[in-house]
Amino acid sequence: MPLRYLAAAILALAPLNAGANGFYFDPGLTVNPVSATQFEVIEARGEGARGMWCAAARYAVYTLGQDKGRLYVDTPRGPSVTQNSGKGVVFTTQAPENPTQSVSVTVRRAGASLPVIHALQFCRDYDVFPDNNF
Repeated sequence: MPLRYLAAAILALAPLNAGANGFYFDPGLTVNPVSATQFEVIEARGEGARGMWCAAARYAVYTLGQDKGRLYVDTPRGPSVTQNSGKGVVFTTQAPENPTQSVSVTVRRAGASLPVIHALQFCRDYDVFPDNNF
């Protein structure tokens, strides 16, 4: 019986902790590897450029282990290269020959780039418990 109360207390207090630390929802976009440094974010549910950059940054950080450096649009938004249907954007962590350092939130131009940490900030759009520390 006391174990039931402990479990109820933990469940009741869990949202308070999540609110204090921030709780992020991923845009839920599929990301498919293309090569060791390239991956494709598949467009879905009307997500725009910010959601695609967020998914790319999360993949770079949590799958490739690259939390520094920049992300580049290798192949702009167009027919998917990893699936038979749909649209996608191929991102890369490898700088192109003549990289631009502009800050642009587009997925329609090859060479567009953002620092990984900047792109990761777009994931804040999915923060259901904003902590106002941003």
